[in-house]
Amino acid sequence: MESKSKIIAISGYYGFENFGDEAILKVLTSELKNQGHSLTVFSKSPIVTSAKLGVNSIYTFDIPKLIGFIKNADVLISGGGSLLQDATSIKSLLYYLFVIAVALFYKKDVIIFAQGIGPLKNFIGRLLTKMLLKRCKYITVRDEKSLFLLRGWKLNPELVSDPVWNIDIKESVSMKRIGIQLRSWKGLSQKYLMALAREVATSFADFEIYIYSFQEALDLSLCNHFEAQLKLVNPNLKTKVLNNLTIDETIQSFANIDYLIGMRYHACLLALKYGIPTLALSYDIKVDKIAQRFGLPCSHLDASENISDLIAEMKSLNRTELRNKAASCRFDFSNVIKAIDN
Repeated sequence: MESKSKIIAISGYYGFENFGDEAILKVLTSELKNQGHSLTVFSKSPIVTSAKLGVNSIYTFDIPKLIGFIKNADVLISGGGSLLQDATSIKSLLYYLFVIAVALFYKKDVIIFAQGIGPLKNFIGRLLTKMLLKRCKYITVRDEKSLFLLRGWKLNPELVSDPVWNIDIKESVSMKRIGIQLRSWKGLSQKYLMALAREVATSFADFEIYIYSFQEALDLSLCNHFEAQLKLVNPNLKTKVLNNLTIDETIQSFANIDYLIGMRYHACLLALKYGIPTLALSYDIKVDKIAQRFGLPCSHLDASENISDLIAEMKSLNRTELRNKAASCRFDFSNVIKAIDN
């Protein structure tokens, strides 16, 4: 028996040009459209979101319109990503809690989708999060820390894989190219960047060097700066900064990379889907986790590290083994679909 089409609202960090979040949204909307549901995404750039994904979209901060839509929807999906945390700001946390509260007020089913919960340092924010999550129909989290936190609140979340593992990739073709993916981070020093630039210039002098900005606001200026550092070391290097790519353009570009030195979690994930030997630059525990899971060398942004040894370790990784291990990682949508249908 076919499931009944539902009107679904999707709330998350969407329309902010962040590759990871937009890739999650692409996977989620594709699955739900295949199930025959009607979707509306709350987005910072609703026209862009609508055009890219073929869904209805509402401006994230058009509160009257947002409330009106939730009132007439069947289900709210909150996520994925790290929405319910106050490390970014208490305002961000309160916004996403407000959206959930509106849905619960109108007695809508709320699904927490592949989220990382916390940190929640603000007492009121923590209390509100706990109170609202207890009323949600189904909760999935993407890491053990979130799982244990919610279990401590007497909730029963499901631990799931990252949805981006489900994204379709293109055929891989080697073009003697290395990808460098960087993001601004307080622990990333100029000394470390110069040490990295020297090692990249030495180890990959005869490669094309593609420097990826995955979110313009946080990545682009640093990527341009790193390109300039590479040119200082060796003006003859072939370099290119790639920014403002679509999800599909990024996926296609990664198909031609032989190695990746990646800082963002989803850059490492995409590389692993292709079996690309990767050196992870860890600014967050989630990057440590994916490096440990796949046996990747991992730098902790310390200028005293021997980057040359880490690059040598990266080059020794087996592409087939990485690709096969990544192929076993999938997000299982069956329980999400059940929660929507029932």
